[in-house]
Amino acid sequence: MNPFLEKASSIDKQFQNWAQLYPKPYDKREVDPYTKTRIILMNGTEFEANWFSHNFARHAPNNDLRRELALTREVEKQQQLKISLLKPCDESILEHTIGYEQLAVDLTAELAKREVDCYVKTALDFALLEDFDHLYRYANLLEATEGVYAEWLVGRYTEIMPGRPTISEHRYPIDNVKRPINAKVSDVMTVLTTMIITAAEQQTMNYYMNVTNFAKSDIGRRLYQEIALVEEEHVSHYESLMDASASWFEMLLWHEYCECYLYWSCYMTETDSYIKNLWEEYLDYEITHLHRAVDLLKKYENKDWYEVIPDGEFPAPLSLHQNIEYVRRILADTVQFTSVKEEYYKIKELKEDADFFKYQNIVNPNTDIVPSHNVIDEYIRHYGMDYRYQVAPSPVVELRNRREDNVSVGRKANAAKSSDFFCND
Repeated sequence: MNPFLEKASSIDKQFQNWAQLYPKPYDKREVDPYTKTRIILMNGTEFEANWFSHNFARHAPNNDLRRELALTREVEKQQQLKISLLKPCDESILEHTIGYEQLAVDLTAELAKREVDCYVKTALDFALLEDFDHLYRYANLLEATEGVYAEWLVGRYTEIMPGRPTISEHRYPIDNVKRPINAKVSDVMTVLTTMIITAAEQQTMNYYMNVTNFAKSDIGRRLYQEIALVEEEHVSHYESLMDASASWFEMLLWHEYCECYLYWSCYMTETDSYIKNLWEEYLDYEITHLHRAVDLLKKYENKDWYEVIPDGEFPAPLSLHQNIEYVRRILADTVQFTSVKEEYYKIKELKEDADFFKYQNIVNPNTDIVPSHNVIDEYIRHYGMDYRYQVAPSPVVELRNRREDNVSVGRKANAAKSSDFFCND
């Protein structure tokens, strides 16, 4: 499908009244896990589009342009609110959090498996292990405080076990900034990937920042606080991959194209008929918004859309599904790596005075105060072993002990074995 060649509808017909705007929420006991993760993904995609538009408006002195942006932005904000309200009232913050982390794991893995740019793929694989560990920490908190087994929420499509331990994920901020791609020479899917993953991680960060003080226990508040700050690292990590040389109008075009691609992907892969119809409706909306971005690009920069996106045909639809074997491979190969400025190194390759160690000593002066460790430590003290869902023992021998939380892997030299990242052929 090429959305540039599709017919645009009237944007004024896209505004909805209050009755139309309030959707039928899904049943948390019946919903397919990937329907829920698609909802979270599109909520984050609309948030990213909304705040890009707001920032564009704050840098645009032309009020006619600001009005154009405001018109599309209002429709997209209605879209976001309707999507967010698909979440039912009886789904707890922690239950919903499991959906966020399942999305982070399986979206990142799927994008990495398709990525032709080895540098971008490495960035995805690196952060994948960290979100994988977050799922494990939240799952233990959920079972301990609400008696809910996260394996049923993820449909047993995603394993629940330690990744790169969260205690090891705290890095000096300058080490989270990577090299940007150039959209003019990159594969279309690579450009989309940098935008999709940034929006998804940004939505996760925002969710955790907003619900931290609503958690129902002190240990829960502390865990959200810690992981929210790791998600801040991830947003810095991923947004730095995006093309920093593109103009505001070019990026507006890319944002609308990305939204079209994702709604089309959701429509092509959705199993819930009610929500499938919503994806189809919003794809039609976004085609209109894309055409308006085309007009603005032509009016203000005298460029045609194909000068920015030469081939408007969508890549294959993005599908969310289980990635157990892929995650296991990345875990076995790269758990001992950390990020150092634009590159990645094994812990044993760092000098003693490396920023990573300095920062670790600031935020983790001793393990007893680290929330992500305490969640597991307390669970083990109470139940005798941690909560996991695994199809086989961990590929990292040092992470197999269910009676002790490992706080050395990914943080201390030779705490485990790792080989290297790999590129797609």
